[in-house]
Amino acid sequence: MQKKKINKQIIIQPKPSKYRLVAKRSSAGLGLYTIDPIKKDEQIIEYGGYKLTNEEAEKRGGKYLFEIIESNFTIDGTPRWNLARYANHSCKPNAEAVWYGKHVWICPKRNIKPGEEITYNYGRVYFKDIIGGEKYCKCPIHHPSKGHLGKLTEKELRRYSRNS
Repeated sequence: MQKKKINKQIIIQPKPSKYRLVAKRSSAGLGLYTIDPIKKDEQIIEYGGYKLTNEEAEKRGGKYLFEIIESNFTIDGTPRWNLARYANHSCKPNAEAVWYGKHVWICPKRNIKPGEEITYNYGRVYFKDIIGGEKYCKCPIHHPSKGHLGKLTEKELRRYSRNS
């Protein structure tokens, strides 16, 4: 994780992922999809953004905030270059957020196949306060007929593979 200071804000620039990932439309907005197979217990992508004090984050609000446990700062993952922000919530996710000191990585809970959408559970507070609970959750647990654990089509997978 590199830290840069721009306009008096510290930017936490994530390390590049070793996987080819793409943000693409899903039923929950934009989703994060993998082009490559990902093995369980790897690190998929680091969460980056602006470093804020917890007090600044509380005032600012937003839906891309990651409070770093046992510290006094939060990562505001709003910048579009933070590709990790596109990993959607699911109540039955294939990945999880893992803290390594002051680094936050999205890591798989199981092997993930090429073309799968990467999802993780955002937690109870986010689920209730931001998503709005079960009624508004778009994961397959709460909306089995249109839940968003999406997949790239074979055509999309070939196209993104060529462009990466």
